[in-house]
Amino acid sequence: MFTRASHVTNKVELLAPAGNFEKLETAIHFGADAVYIGGKDFSLRSHSGNFTIPEMADAAAYAHERGVKVYAACNVYARNNEKTAIYRHLEEVVQTGADAVIIADPGIFMAAREVAPDQVLHISTQANTTSVLSAAFWAAQGAVRINAARELPLSEIREIVESVPIEVEAFVHGAMCVAYSGRCLLSHYLAGRDANRGACAHACRWKYRLEEETRPGRYLPVEEDRRGSYFFSARDLCMIDYIPEMIETGIASLKIEGRMKGLNYLACAVGTYRRAIDAYYADPKTYGVDETWRESLETINFRGYSTGFYTGDPSGPAPAYDGRTKTDKHRYIGKVLRKTSERAIETLIKNRIAKNDSVEIVGTGTPARKNRIQRIATDSNADAPAAQPNMHATLVLENSDPCRFGDIIRSLAAAGNTAGKTCCKKGKKPATA
Repeated sequence: MFTRASHVTNKVELLAPAGNFEKLETAIHFGADAVYIGGKDFSLRSHSGNFTIPEMADAAAYAHERGVKVYAACNVYARNNEKTAIYRHLEEVVQTGADAVIIADPGIFMAAREVAPDQVLHISTQANTTSVLSAAFWAAQGAVRINAARELPLSEIREIVESVPIEVEAFVHGAMCVAYSGRCLLSHYLAGRDANRGACAHACRWKYRLEEETRPGRYLPVEEDRRGSYFFSARDLCMIDYIPEMIETGIASLKIEGRMKGLNYLACAVGTYRRAIDAYYADPKTYGVDETWRESLETINFRGYSTGFYTGDPSGPAPAYDGRTKTDKHRYIGKVLRKTSERAIETLIKNRIAKNDSVEIVGTGTPARKNRIQRIATDSNADAPAAQPNMHATLVLENSDPCRFGDIIRSLAAAGNTAGKTCCKKGKKPATA
């Protein structure tokens, strides 16, 4: 019998996605303890921007200066013709100073052991580690951490934690894949883009219609609303109500999904879970969910929330048949670069903003703060009625704001569809024992 992993007495890690350097900066600013990134090759999010090897080294240096760890994903399943390239890539990644390499393929794991015997290796969710036996296998190979398969209830994750001397990481928030442990062939079949090679077309998010075999061209009205029916689009995971249960299960790292998501998503998701985790450790006995946390998580695009399989209910992440939910009323405007006065903020504009538009400032440790644009000034200090994307501008607010470098500004000007918004609330208690 294995002994209980020693990490369970440590404060749980908050692990955030970073699809590029700007996202890495944002994740760190809003409180991530670690970030996971991918290179230009052999990472399962090839359309997220990602990092060149020099950029990966810069990212590791930037994070380490701020006490944050960097995990580099090399979690594809390799093909024969990639053997030489895989070895070369692993050698380069190790030289960047990444704290760990995330791997799914046993062959790539073996190659990493040959290239860098002392490199810390983590096992990806793609490896679908579902049992004490599979966790023990990876521990015996020298892996430091496994990501628990998303199909597991908390009770089974607890068994792994208590039985195997290996860290256990689990997702706490984000998109759920329609396929087993994310290993999907739908994208490859319909679009010629292999999800297991990092090129997922997100075919599970497309809308579908039903056609009867003998009536070609006649589509049956199965859609729930005018946008169609989303047969495969699973609800997103949201465990904000169950932070105590996840921590007390002994999980070492709570992981947020979303290397392809935007900066507003990162700021809200990372900032919210940072506050929740800190609140738990400040006083576990009186921990309770602040309603502003739910409100924050409902300002990002999502497909309805669920608690996934953690409760032991297989219908937990069932498709949101009423269509994908979009909360378009919040549009990312830019990041605070510098405050020039109590009410003036320099920023690089990413989406159009006009004078008198309502905005919110999203900072660390507090809910978003509402304000209004009173004036827009160009680099030459000339007044402008609006600021366009890629324009450097100073936004003068109606009211003073305690914002600082790295906080984000988002617009409230374009109210969109908010029907069907539901954040997870405590219902059935996750099976933890």
